Amino acid sequence: MTGTVNLRTARKRKARAEKEARATQNRAHFGRSKAEKARDAAEKENVARHVEAHRREPRDEA
Repeated sequence: MTGTVNLRTARKRKARAEKEARATQNRAHFGRSKAEKARDAAEKENVARHVEAHRREPRDEA
């Protein structure tokens, strides 16, 4: 026969395990590598430069 089980502790342990499993799934689904982030930042900069180059009136920076 097993020893006494504290239900509050067992419930917390189960909740932590479920939360960690959900976090692992989210990291796999939503996570991006450093290279992907750098590529996206470079692409965003290129688009901004392209749009700025085709403005009819240049922006006043002052």
